[in-house]
Amino acid sequence: MNKIGLIIKREYLTRVKKRSFIIMTIIGPILMAAIFIVPVYIAQMEGEVKIIGVIDETNLFKSKFASGDQISFIDIDEPLEEAKTNMDKNGLYAILYIPASELNLPESAIIYSSGQPNIIVKGVIKNTMRKEVEALKLSASGVDPNILKSIRTNINLLTIKINEGGDEEKTSTELSMAVGFISGFLIYIFIFMYGAQVMRGVIEEKTSRIIEVIISSVKPFQLMMGKIVGVAMVGLTQFTIWIIATLILISSFMAVFSDDISGHEISKMKMQNGSIIQESIINTEENTEDINQSIITIYESIQSINFGLVAGSFLFFFIGGYLLYGALFAAIGSAVDGETDTQQFMIPITVPLILSIALAQFIIQDPDGPIAFWFSIFPLTSPVIMMIRIPFGVPFLDLLLAVVLLILGFLGTTWLAAKIYRTGILMYGKKVNYKELWKWIRYK
Repeated sequence: MNKIGLIIKREYLTRVKKRSFIIMTIIGPILMAAIFIVPVYIAQMEGEVKIIGVIDETNLFKSKFASGDQISFIDIDEPLEEAKTNMDKNGLYAILYIPASELNLPESAIIYSSGQPNIIVKGVIKNTMRKEVEALKLSASGVDPNILKSIRTNINLLTIKINEGGDEEKTSTELSMAVGFISGFLIYIFIFMYGAQVMRGVIEEKTSRIIEVIISSVKPFQLMMGKIVGVAMVGLTQFTIWIIATLILISSFMAVFSDDISGHEISKMKMQNGSIIQESIINTEENTEDINQSIITIYESIQSINFGLVAGSFLFFFIGGYLLYGALFAAIGSAVDGETDTQQFMIPITVPLILSIALAQFIIQDPDGPIAFWFSIFPLTSPVIMMIRIPFGVPFLDLLLAVVLLILGFLGTTWLAAKIYRTGILMYGKKVNYKELWKWIRYK
């Protein structure tokens, strides 16, 4: 056991001192924080106001295009050709030309621009024209547009979960989906990343013949376990630093820019009738109550997720999944002479992991279904699938069964990998196939 500890210490210290580890440990939190910070920062940047000249030959849209902080509409009385010639001189971003139509109401328009008009501009124009034409059609049919507008209703669907004790709590399917998928995807990435490190480490030591010196002092099983656990500790160290540093960066950003963010109007994009429409939501007296209620609902939904269970399960399934796959990756590394020879053995091992991510959308749609159950207890897929299920609420027996089977799966794959490792680690210059691996496993 003391020898395994020495190997773990060697693997850990060797890897954390590498330049690549230090660089990735610094860059990782910056990249993860940037995913949150950059969109928020860009949203607060006030870009150049785009001035759009409107030539309306129908006279139906006079003053109908509302100007905002980013787009300004002005009516132009000069002829179209002259307006196009003076577009840059007049500082226009584009010209909206609505030609007179033989029909009663126009159903098309033309945008003239020196560049490609962005999708927000096109969305605002299409939405404004659509609403105005629809209102005119309703008026022509004798229908008051205000009546139609008044009967439009937004339905807020609140979900309440009743637990085994009969207590009720508000939940959010969307939030559970996000937490589950992100957790499962992170485990998928980390298993691949750190498992590959174990395999490369074994291949490097084998090809450099250092393994012959090491194996004279320790048993192959001790060496394999030391490498697997050592790399696992490196992964946990890096992951912990990433999480803490990312939270610090995001918290610092929010503390510095919170006043600027709250002072701006909230912009959101909505997809409707195939076009993107920009809506500006300003905190006025009439919608403050709705916004506060939405915030309360979101907060209650967040509270409904047992983040302690999610974090504990994530740690266990990350470690358990890594140890299971790490042993298999170590066995592959010991059986080949170079990384190019690993492909034939990698496919059977990686298929369950890839299948887990491929099935994620189906698991999210039916987290309590038979497919979700069986794949969440199968050791090769449970690290990803069970993490996807947990935010939705998993029966204790399902979770316990997955934990027990994952532990048994790790012990089984470790025993299998040790059989291959002890023979393959000193095998050179021979192309290994599955038949040969089966012989190694049967050796006593």
